Amino acid sequence: MGYFFIYLFAGLILLFLIYLTYKFESIFKHNKEVAEKDFSESEKERWKDKLNYAKGFVYFGIVFTIIAILFIFYTQIEGSVYEGHFREWLNIAIRLMHITFGIAWIGASFYFVFLENSLNRTKGLRDELAGNLWAVHGGGFYYLEKYKTAPKVIPSDLHWFKYEAYFTWLTGFALLFVVYYLNAKAFLIDPNILDISPTAGVAIGIGSFVIAWFIYDLICKTPLIKSGIWLAIVGFVLTTFFAWFYCQVFSSRAAYIHFGAMIGTLMAANVFFIIIPAQKAMVKAGKNKTPLDPSLGKHAGLRSLHNNYFTLPVLFVMISNHFPSTFGHEYQWAVLAAISLGTAGIKHYLNLKEQGQLSVMVLPISILILLGVAFVTAPKSNTDECNTEVSFAQVYTIFTERCNTCHSSKPTDEVWTAPPNGVVYDTPEDIANMTDKIMQRVVVTKTMPQNNQTGMTPEERELIRCWINQGASLK
Repeated sequence: MGYFFIYLFAGLILLFLIYLTYKFESIFKHNKEVAEKDFSESEKERWKDKLNYAKGFVYFGIVFTIIAILFIFYTQIEGSVYEGHFREWLNIAIRLMHITFGIAWIGASFYFVFLENSLNRTKGLRDELAGNLWAVHGGGFYYLEKYKTAPKVIPSDLHWFKYEAYFTWLTGFALLFVVYYLNAKAFLIDPNILDISPTAGVAIGIGSFVIAWFIYDLICKTPLIKSGIWLAIVGFVLTTFFAWFYCQVFSSRAAYIHFGAMIGTLMAANVFFIIIPAQKAMVKAGKNKTPLDPSLGKHAGLRSLHNNYFTLPVLFVMISNHFPSTFGHEYQWAVLAAISLGTAGIKHYLNLKEQGQLSVMVLPISILILLGVAFVTAPKSNTDECNTEVSFAQVYTIFTERCNTCHSSKPTDEVWTAPPNGVVYDTPEDIANMTDKIMQRVVVTKTMPQNNQTGMTPEERELIRCWINQGASLK
């Protein structure tokens, strides 16, 4: 009953905040019309800033209240049959938001780097312009101009590209908590790699993001920033180190995700600490008619370019969890580093192409790196003969003891309330139909059971291999 009143009180607060948001929107719409007629430019700016701050606090209140309601609800169902179901739907909701914001952010990055690479910088430009571009899209023609510093009058409705980055990082961090940190024993920690407490694992994960940013930011403040090739080499060594480090601490899946989260943190921090402050300084100088430090825009542009090269490695990590031949390899950190290098090389080729430059070697080398990874990670042919015929009864016992806690129509696992990916081993036919994936996950990459929680032995994996190689008979 006590929780009922808490929910009621939180719900009333949420409704009140939503009402305030509606009122702010109405006030904003009305006052905008008045301001455009009666206010001076400086008064307009002050009025907009105050209103935006007020709206920001209201939105923060709404989000905070929703999080508080979810937290209270989770404390009530923790340990019950509903816990896994709630986490699954929370996972879906946050993942959808993360993908949506990520598409918006990466799409903006791709577009603006393309724009920078494709600008006309020589023909018929006004003195104040650095370049322009004609484009056609969606049934219409567009004409874009880039100023060398700032226009003579800064428009009041200037659009800022920042929230795509912020919300991508925030939803990604929330997803990291829901999937890995709330289930640290199941997904984050693998005692066979490093037997640490969940608290220590979470602290190492979050702490590594902070350390990576400080090292990267420090490197960017050295003379290396002026040398693209040397900065790229040092950056690759640094990211490779983190790939290796994560694989020494976390489960293989968690190591890959933390690598992607680390790079995503660098990208978001570039926006928050470098790019947006530089843009604010540019806008302020334009409004105050004061000289602008050109190094601000140049450095912000370089950080934005770094983010552009980070995008494809991050996208690979986002989908890597579905492919155990990558994270399940013996040297998974080297696989991760090589794929990051190859995908970044492809992005470099595309950037050069947009600039009108022809690079004969970049694309073939990048593709060879990726094909080389596919070749190296290919499973070795196991020619060991099976001395005796393995019956289905033998392997069925293994599946019952080691796999059916999760892969069953009624899982008994503490985390999974529904079979992962809909895969069940309830009947002999269920098992026989999945022999290809069983060979890949159980025998070759040994990534199942998850973190080997049920203790499948090498001898049991060998029995499964022999049974499949002998034709997977159900007799």
